[in-house]
Amino acid sequence: MAAVKIVPRLPKGMRDFLPADMLKREYVFGIVREVFHLYGFEPLQTPILELKETLYGKYGEDAEKLIYSSQHPGGKEEVAMRYDLTVPLARVVAQYENQIKLPFKRYQLSPVFRAERPQRGRYREFFQCDADIVGISGMVADAEIISLITTALRRLGFTQFVVKINNRKLLTGMGQYSGVTDEQLPDLYRSVDKFDKIGAEGVEKELLERGIAPDAVKRMIQLITTRQEGLANLDIVEEMMGNIPTAREGLRELRELAAHLEMTSVPAQNYEFDFTMVRGLGYYTGPIFETIITEPNLGSVTGGGRYDDLIGMFRKESLPNVGTSLGIERIIDLMDILNLYPPNIVGTVVETLVTVFNEESRPAAAKLAADLRAGGVRTELYMQDRALGKQFEYANKKGIPMVAIQGPEEISAGVVKLKRLSDGSEVTVNPSAAADKVISMLR
Repeated sequence: MAAVKIVPRLPKGMRDFLPADMLKREYVFGIVREVFHLYGFEPLQTPILELKETLYGKYGEDAEKLIYSSQHPGGKEEVAMRYDLTVPLARVVAQYENQIKLPFKRYQLSPVFRAERPQRGRYREFFQCDADIVGISGMVADAEIISLITTALRRLGFTQFVVKINNRKLLTGMGQYSGVTDEQLPDLYRSVDKFDKIGAEGVEKELLERGIAPDAVKRMIQLITTRQEGLANLDIVEEMMGNIPTAREGLRELRELAAHLEMTSVPAQNYEFDFTMVRGLGYYTGPIFETIITEPNLGSVTGGGRYDDLIGMFRKESLPNVGTSLGIERIIDLMDILNLYPPNIVGTVVETLVTVFNEESRPAAAKLAADLRAGGVRTELYMQDRALGKQFEYANKKGIPMVAIQGPEEISAGVVKLKRLSDGSEVTVNPSAAADKVISMLR
């Protein structure tokens, strides 16, 4: 009986990345890691599987419907696949509190899993890229996170972007100022968060449809449509809401944050105070931020804020914490749209193909390949028995920029010929100098 052929396919919402795509992804990952290290953030890795009790009760009922359970037959522990990287961080800080020195600056670049309904731009497995500072309550930590964001985006080549900053305490005060009941606050925030998409009239209409009193809607619309640049925006809100304790505390934090941003030389054009920006997750307790690509208008690429209570779910006392998540998958896509990838990362990692003239010359070719690798050149030794023209054709198709040739004449003369395929430039050098010559011609 013939074996049944398996149709090669992926589960919905999952992706493969072939080498050309992986080179782009690794380039972005590499730049981001360099910036994290530049700011003194340490790498952390946590397992894909967490105990159910670790994940559940942290994200809200709607989000928990998307958590993958992952039980194995006979298993006594109830486990689930991680939904994000923030809750695992809180668990780690509590579990290893005797080993972790505060402040703890960590980053993690790892896949997360969500039982989404697959559609364009929504996947069941995707990478998240988080950076957090644990143990600092002052706004100096929030400013550090925003500075990190702006540096990473600039290093990747983005120039037109703005970090929008708000404060959950201020949002609470806005609700109190408007006279909205506690039960109506979630509806209020959901509508205000759509300001950039539907405008003031759309927000007003939606609030009224949600049953919020017209007087409350009028006061809220006045708050979110009165805008000035920089700290003047805070002055206006303070004039209107300064007698509300929660709002006053939120404004104090934002003023302190602004002072630290100026100290750390974050460009003023790269951040603004936007009181219509509402982050969805319920665990935020202070400043919140979201980065928007402004030219062209391509939406948000980072989100984050301060969440001082989450770690307290895993230990007797909580710890202050502020962090951001870079939308690494979206950033990777936008790098393509805006043509920000350098040309030398597209194609292959190989820099030089060492050709093999015939079997008699293979030992010399193998030695040359070893010497090039020892000299730091990413090298492929041709492994088939094919004509030299076919080997050049292979290098062209794969995008290998340089070819090394050692035929009988070159071997006899003790030299190697190097050819750059982009322009046909050729040089003949001693094999001991080949690696340095390749590097000078390609990098």
